Amino acid sequence: MATPIILDCDPGHDDAIALLLALGSPELELLGVTTTYGNQTLEKTTANALRVLELAGRGDVPVASGASAPLERKLVVAAHVHGESGLDGPTLPPPSLAPVSEDAVEWMAGVVADAAGPVTLIPTGPLTNVARYLDEHGAEGLERIVLMGGAIAEGNMTPAAEFNVWADPEAAQAVLDAPLDVTMIGLDVTHKAVTGPDVQRRLRDAGSIGVFVAELVDFFTVYHRETYGWDGAPIHDAVAVAHVLRPGLVQTKLRNVEVERESELCRGRTVVDLWHRTDRPANAHVGVDLDSAAFFDLLVERIGRLG
Repeated sequence: MATPIILDCDPGHDDAIALLLALGSPELELLGVTTTYGNQTLEKTTANALRVLELAGRGDVPVASGASAPLERKLVVAAHVHGESGLDGPTLPPPSLAPVSEDAVEWMAGVVADAAGPVTLIPTGPLTNVARYLDEHGAEGLERIVLMGGAIAEGNMTPAAEFNVWADPEAAQAVLDAPLDVTMIGLDVTHKAVTGPDVQRRLRDAGSIGVFVAELVDFFTVYHRETYGWDGAPIHDAVAVAHVLRPGLVQTKLRNVEVERESELCRGRTVVDLWHRTDRPANAHVGVDLDSAAFFDLLVERIGRLG
């Protein structure tokens, strides 16, 4: 039986690829997509989600528009990475579809209540929608949360913090403290999912959707080449989806994770008690390693199914 999922995202190049991976994977039943600010403004990320679904011929998948700003912090978007549209690179037409709801939290609650079994949430942007959902509806009906965000040892928005958690650290802490199974897929593993010329060639050979994904990566690589010197780009968000559909790709450890919310210097740092230095109870499975070759084999194969 396929695992029912809701993808909460802010497309975004890697969110778009994560969405396509979910669509190409029969192990997953995509009940719908909820959108948030993050890689660009909510209006743009919602349009991007609709555009990607239409490209894949899956306009039947509902999209609900969600948070336009963090719970407490000032809105900041990652246009410096994802461009003016949030999905710069290949050209997609404006969406012909519209969101089914402007209230992602209430829409999600209805879907979870109606689902045949417990639902897995896969948030790949700032965690505002999910924190609000948990505050208003609790964890009943949810199987687990597998989020892309945070890190044990590095940052990409600041020296200390990954962008999704930095954008809304209060929401991130609320999600990590939720009374259910939470997995954090952070930069420590997603920075092992960096494309290169071979992956790009394989994607282009995988059909029309593969060409689109390769063109997304072409644009996404520019920032990462200038920043890290990499000849490719990390497909962060697709790793979270891959972890749900293919257990074993990501190695995790059950640890305590706390989010720094007081310091401006370290705002949004996910403090992972990797070596049990405290008595704080474990609250999340934390990604520590990735089978990169198997991940890209899976990604190329599933994208090829769509093309």
